[in-house]
Amino acid sequence: MLNLPFTLDQLKILQTIAEEGNFKKAAEKLYISQPAVSLQIQNLERQLNLPIFYRNKRKARLTETGNLLLKYCDRILNLCEETCHALEELQTLQSGALIIGASQTTGTYLMPRLIGIFRHVYPQITVELQVYSTRQICWGVAKGQIDLAVVGGEIPLELKNVLEITCYAEDELALILPTSHPFSTVKYIQKEDLYRLKFIALENQSTIRNVIENILLQNGIDSRYFKIEMELNSIEAIKNAVQSGLGAAFVSVSAISKELELGMLHWAKIEGITIKRNLSIVMNPKRYHANITKVFKKEILDTFLASTKNYVE
Repeated sequence: MLNLPFTLDQLKILQTIAEEGNFKKAAEKLYISQPAVSLQIQNLERQLNLPIFYRNKRKARLTETGNLLLKYCDRILNLCEETCHALEELQTLQSGALIIGASQTTGTYLMPRLIGIFRHVYPQITVELQVYSTRQICWGVAKGQIDLAVVGGEIPLELKNVLEITCYAEDELALILPTSHPFSTVKYIQKEDLYRLKFIALENQSTIRNVIENILLQNGIDSRYFKIEMELNSIEAIKNAVQSGLGAAFVSVSAISKELELGMLHWAKIEGITIKRNLSIVMNPKRYHANITKVFKKEILDTFLASTKNYVE
């Protein structure tokens, strides 16, 4: 059996000193005495037969050996923590917590319904929903802060080879008009008609807006020449503005189902053009995933999205 030249306690102390910057603060954070911290580091250096810190009264500075050990230390302690979680959850779904991420429209219009279905089946599981931009959510998954995410649009390029990305459905984006608009009486509008409309748009950085502009460009429509009446950062605000007759807008079909049913908005179809984007399930393949995360993905998302392919962001 391999005799390791360190203990988990020593690695935790090393990690905390590196985080806090000195032995005293590390001792306070770990609720142990400073002499005990110093003794553990001295024992570790003796076991390794190498110095870990440059001794300095003001700040603990790692040697080359210390930096190398810290690199593996973080990985070892993370794996230990994940192992403990896995053992606790083995063969049971009786308790636990799930952190779900979602991009803006998905988080507002789709995920509350999914989580409601899930909580009805597993009321003992705590579910936290975090709603941000696609980029922020994907980075949250990459950093291990979010267990699973449902996002629309493009995954950040720098994360495409890091994350596990599964496309589940397509989200159709509708051109909505006030019901009083002249175009509401025609079956289809023509591409050229778009340049005659006044638009209410999401802000420039919006994933949905970028997708719409790219698809329109592929169909010979340059949105740079659209008349942008105003830019808003809320789908609800955009819907209200359109209902008030201030202009037209592109929004996810999932966000307007109620308004369409009640006849509060008109969905204007464009001759020969359908604007869609993918809905993706995003996970980090390098992180441990509790049984409950896999259940949420398979039993809830698979079933729900398979039957409602167009009701997504």
